[in-house]
Amino acid sequence: MKAIVMTAPGTPEVLELQDVPAPTIKNDTEILVRLHAAGVNPIDTKLRRRGTVYRDQMPAILGCDGAGVVEAVGAGVDKFQVGDQVYFCAGGLGLSGTGNYAELAVVDQSLVAHKPKSLSFPEAAAAPLVLITAWESLYDRGRLEAGQKVLIQAGAGGVGHVAIQLAKLKGAEVCTTVGSQEKARLVRHLGADYPILYKQTSFVKAALDWTGGEGVDLAFDTVGGKTFYDTCEVVRVYGDIVTILQLDPAEGNLKTARSHNLRISLELMLTPALKGLTTAQQHQTEILQQCANWIDEGKLKIHLSQRFPLKDAGAAHNAIEAGSMTGKVALLIP
Repeated sequence: MKAIVMTAPGTPEVLELQDVPAPTIKNDTEILVRLHAAGVNPIDTKLRRRGTVYRDQMPAILGCDGAGVVEAVGAGVDKFQVGDQVYFCAGGLGLSGTGNYAELAVVDQSLVAHKPKSLSFPEAAAAPLVLITAWESLYDRGRLEAGQKVLIQAGAGGVGHVAIQLAKLKGAEVCTTVGSQEKARLVRHLGADYPILYKQTSFVKAALDWTGGEGVDLAFDTVGGKTFYDTCEVVRVYGDIVTILQLDPAEGNLKTARSHNLRISLELMLTPALKGLTTAQQHQTEILQQCANWIDEGKLKIHLSQRFPLKDAGAAHNAIEAGSMTGKVALLIP
């Protein structure tokens, strides 16, 4: 089969289109998926630059997100049949025999959900990782409740644009940071109550003014660095802040968070895959199933801003690393 192979850590040029052996079903609960598209995420670019989780199993195929059609099933598969359209977040961390920058993928049925009928394959492939990340951050880590006020950093980004919608589905009020008027229009279309143009005004002052000086109940940081520490100033006393980035002590301190008695949560949706946590992985599949229902009901949208042919995976990585990304990126697999 054709696949994008990473032969060594480095620049996007290390991603090469090659012919490689196709993966095969080895366990009774696995399914073989003919991939039509793969999502491209920042984690892919980080693994490409720094090296994969399984560095002794190079070369590797990246890509955690995929969408396609079931081509074969193991003897114990009872949730899918040949011809089903599916989407999932699985593999792509460097483990041999996994990865979705390819024509075929073998995945355990427990990690797979039926694709939203109303989405194209590229849109569906762009969805799983960000849906799970936003859900776990807002609902599981942040314990979001109806009527609460939320600040979402980078609301026009991949995670941010679905986080806005999930917060609104829970009945929350949402303010969010954006870098342009075009992005402000997008987030308003997705349900945001108050876009903050952070390049023109202090998001700290704007969010505090929006809450009458009290602060938001929950802040969701998708930017990291100094932004995380500044965001702590926006959260009310005894509020919550969730970040998907590693804290950098060089960028600030937790003095404000401590004085406000904030509950700080760290979100890494890949933890269940990295540690083999079966129950947590099943929860993530349930998230995809519920989100598929909401998407088909018109309650949730995926904004796919760029599509690249599989052979141009390097260009897709360049687009993400250039920054200021709106929505998601996907690879089209012929």
